Amino acid sequence: MRKLQLTLACGRYDRTQPLIDGRVQPEGVDLTFLPLRPGETFWRMLNYGEFDVSEMSLSSYTILRSEGDTRFTAIPVFPSRVFRHSAIYVRAGSGIEKPEDLKGKRIGVGDYQMTAAVWARGLLMHEHGVAPEDIAWVIGRPIRTIKSPDGIRLQDLPADTTLEAMLERGEIDALVSVMIPSGLGKTVRRLFRDSRKVETEYFKKTGIFPIMHTLVLKTNLYESKPWLAVSFYRAFLRARDLAYQTMYDTDALSVSLPWVIQEVEATREIFGPQIWDYSIEGSLPTLNALVSYLDEQKLTRRRMSVEELFAPNIGAGLADYLRATGED
Repeated sequence: MRKLQLTLACGRYDRTQPLIDGRVQPEGVDLTFLPLRPGETFWRMLNYGEFDVSEMSLSSYTILRSEGDTRFTAIPVFPSRVFRHSAIYVRAGSGIEKPEDLKGKRIGVGDYQMTAAVWARGLLMHEHGVAPEDIAWVIGRPIRTIKSPDGIRLQDLPADTTLEAMLERGEIDALVSVMIPSGLGKTVRRLFRDSRKVETEYFKKTGIFPIMHTLVLKTNLYESKPWLAVSFYRAFLRARDLAYQTMYDTDALSVSLPWVIQEVEATREIFGPQIWDYSIEGSLPTLNALVSYLDEQKLTRRRMSVEELFAPNIGAGLADYLRATGED
């Protein structure tokens, strides 16, 4: 069978490296892998549809689907998952010691609808009683312009500055950022001082390991060749599993951290054997929370169901089959 020539834009991660270097190839596909940063990937895919398959912001994708925009179809591959307690920063010496102190304050965020911000607002609301309406949000340079949700105060970032500079000068009180501010440890600190402890307790309590990104195919491509969803899903499973095999190898450490083996073992004690789950069922607490937060924060037109987000041929039956055959 002649292979399809397809382009995939996705980040360079340990769990995607086998796809980049060719150790793993989706069946039936002659793949060109473009290892791009997420912001560029999302911009080019959302605005110009430049790739056949791409990494995609899960919040942006869900919002589009709620608006009836079905250009893309996702599969339950989650290239980026990050706890976001550690992404909330305040000025050192600001007097802001706990999340409740953020009520009535100004918080900077690069993009109000970005997935990291959705998770940060969700945990502030559900774990600490700080609602989005309690805060004035200063917005940076969004990938996609949105209408301000009812009751939410959105303010544009002045053209001659940055959110990080505004935090340093005290012009905003806190910052939600996917990037670590350059002033961390000097003029800036995390709101949650022991963020790892807080995030571990949060996971044990909620079962939520926040998903940032998913993987999407162009819908017209998926509809004409639905087998591609299965092919890419299986390839990403194999690539992820190879990454863990490489990381958990004591012959010669593949990661430049002296206790990476102990770190893997300690993390499995918390998460179980499958840390980085690629399935709807295994990620259901996280997915249910995200669609709920998007609805509460008035970013989706309606409350989305998890099932309508993903290709129907990647469901429990396939996951069970892959587990039985040792592929998951």
